[in-house]
Amino acid sequence: MANAKVLVIDDQPGIRRLLVEVLSEEGYTVFTASTGYEGVQQVKDTEPDLVLMDMKMPGMDGIETLRELKRIGKADKVIMMTAYGELELVNQAQQLGAYAYITKPFDIITLCQLVSEQLSSTGVPRQLRIG
Repeated sequence: MANAKVLVIDDQPGIRRLLVEVLSEEGYTVFTASTGYEGVQQVKDTEPDLVLMDMKMPGMDGIETLRELKRIGKADKVIMMTAYGELELVNQAQQLGAYAYITKPFDIITLCQLVSEQLSSTGVPRQLRIG
């Protein structure tokens, strides 16, 4: 999807910088937030086409943030990122409507393919998967 807006919510500055650089080169407009609270506000302000979000963040974690996005009707396309392969968190994310998840450290090519796949999908959720 050309000119799609992607929001990256992650507490690690290096991850945010990397994803801004790579996704911008792919033609996406990329916004960032370092906390779940900032992410919810960015979603309200920018209405992104896709959210890439870390599961483990201080304060409002990824699951709580996803719950809030669902509550306000803005959890259409979400990919969760985690360094922790915790099945319980993955199951919660799936129940809340996350399309997929990818583990850190991730292969950037795989992540770009997953983003492209989700943005070009017709709105049918994909099975959660480890990338």
